[in-house]
Amino acid sequence: MIPQTLKGFRDFLPDTMAPRQQMIRTIEDAFARHGFLPLQTPALEYLETLLGKYGAEGDKLLYRFEDNGGRSVALRYDLTVPLARLVAQHRAEIVLPFRRFHIAPVWRAEKPQRGRFREFLQCDADICGVDSPMADAEVLVTGLATLRALGVSGARLHLNHRDVLFGMLDVLGMTEKTKQIICIRAIDKLDKIGQDGVVAEIVREAEIEASQASEIVRAFAGGGGIEPIAAVAAGKGHAALDTALLRLQAVVDLVAAAGLGEQVVIDRSIARGLDYYTGIIYETRLTDPKVASIGAVMSGGRYDGLIGLFGKEQIAAVGISIGLDRLLAALQELGLLAQGLAQVPIYVMPLDASVAGPALALATELRAAGLRVELDLAGGRIGKQFERAGKRGSKIALVVGSDELAAGVVQVKDLASGEQAKVARAELIDDLRRRLA
Repeated sequence: MIPQTLKGFRDFLPDTMAPRQQMIRTIEDAFARHGFLPLQTPALEYLETLLGKYGAEGDKLLYRFEDNGGRSVALRYDLTVPLARLVAQHRAEIVLPFRRFHIAPVWRAEKPQRGRFREFLQCDADICGVDSPMADAEVLVTGLATLRALGVSGARLHLNHRDVLFGMLDVLGMTEKTKQIICIRAIDKLDKIGQDGVVAEIVREAEIEASQASEIVRAFAGGGGIEPIAAVAAGKGHAALDTALLRLQAVVDLVAAAGLGEQVVIDRSIARGLDYYTGIIYETRLTDPKVASIGAVMSGGRYDGLIGLFGKEQIAAVGISIGLDRLLAALQELGLLAQGLAQVPIYVMPLDASVAGPALALATELRAAGLRVELDLAGGRIGKQFERAGKRGSKIALVVGSDELAAGVVQVKDLASGEQAKVARAELIDDLRRRLA
């Protein structure tokens, strides 16, 4: 057999997995500090749970199959629909407002490309049970604070509202609901296929004239601010659009009150192609030109009608999702990943089999003190053990021999400088901490 991974899937070796796990720990800590609690849902859901929640394009990307019990099942496409199912199913056990975070892999059978894979990790934080600008602002503040905790300083959150999209299409003469959805899905691709590509898709899928499609695309392209939206809506008396603009401004003002206003911009081109969004929607992009093309690293929105599909109670909800793998790729390109995380700093080397027990006892004592330690298991000449320690990336080697044991000391070698010293066993832990610091 030829050892190979499926296209769009990846193995993670220690050099990649270690910073990935550190990012996960940082995200978990940031979410927890903002009052979100952890939960877990299964990787597999009944197909009917997921089908029809994402739109036609999303349904095509579901990994679906029949299990051994003859049930139609699918791998989860995201973490939001499983959350909606969970809230409806466990409603009696959940106190609203309900804040949760969930970090887990999702699967989409899409075309792999730079920063986009078929299996990837999502990191979600959601608030269920509140429909207010404060709840909207809270998830945005949480997301931006989490990116900052990861070392991301150049990030801008592009904010829009679904009623701005539908309202602008109304006043532009596109009032048929089916065609509006086609336009919104096409507008969502503006940064991927450009204005000409979006015009062509709208003409083809909505079956309208190129001149009308061009007018629609021009109205949504071109950047941020409320003024261009207000100009399109001027004098049209569209109540839902006016209300959406007030909501957007209220959210921006609240985020600014938290000191993050410079990172948020209203952007009428943000569409978010998933069907379940109902209110504010957003995408977060890195501003460094080196990674600008990698796409959104954090996105989300309000989905007030989704939980109600699984139960009798309509429960408002809003959330944010960090695409960890895409963000990891960007941080790697920017040189912002911590180095040496896959290395064990202390390497314990027994000189021969007679001191194997004391060497293991020493390693156990150091680990109990919170130090990361590897014990040499292959044995052999001391030179070979030093060579293995170097290949592991260790900083310090501890030589355990019968003479050292009799004298109550451990031989400590700095592998970078080559300096050696004999340190009393009682002082070893403090000595190692000083060296590693």
